[in-house]
Amino acid sequence: MGGDRRGDLGRHLSEEELDRLLDEEDDPKIIKRFSFVKRLYKGATYEETADDVGKSASTGSRWERRWNDGGLGQLTPNFGGGRPLKLGDEEQERLLRLLREGQPWKAQEKGLL
Repeated sequence: MGGDRRGDLGRHLSEEELDRLLDEEDDPKIIKRFSFVKRLYKGATYEETADDVGKSASTGSRWERRWNDGGLGQLTPNFGGGRPLKLGDEEQERLLRLLREGQPWKAQEKGLL
């Protein structure tokens, strides 16, 4: 049955180290991921553990792979910077200058944002 799936989770940290990180962490996303690993350390299945943290079994499996590939550094979210800025370098400098000088904005200038 799918609910019995248990993997070979690497032990990059001791349970005590994982507990300490959980106590010190403020980011809810990272807390979910560390909690996921901790439950797997204790022998829970991916499906149970993923459900406990509100994620799908496939997300749990992906987190497990990332943990095994590199431990803590691979499990924490890595956002690639997102969408490129609309303003070029010169436009950014102009905007900063206008903000510093406190000049009122014209409608066209607001449209650049």
